Amino acid sequence: MAQPTYDPLRALAIGSQAAGLIVIILLETVLGDAARAWQGVTLGLMVAAALGVAVARLYRRKRAQRERARRREDDVKR
Repeated sequence: MAQPTYDPLRALAIGSQAAGLIVIILLETVLGDAARAWQGVTLGLMVAAALGVAVARLYRRKRAQRERARRREDDVKR
């Protein structure tokens, strides 16, 4: 089966990482050395977003796998 051309989870992952990088650079520019703690918080949020996307992707993959198995089982019964 062909992969969809647009994956909302991929777009969310790319967007969150890009936004995090922009925030980190912006904090360094505005706050200088005082930005270190906020940059750490931003990095933590970026990692949390990446983990959330990974869990959602795993959930989708397992759900599709269960659906395919259920369909195969229904086809065998017929």
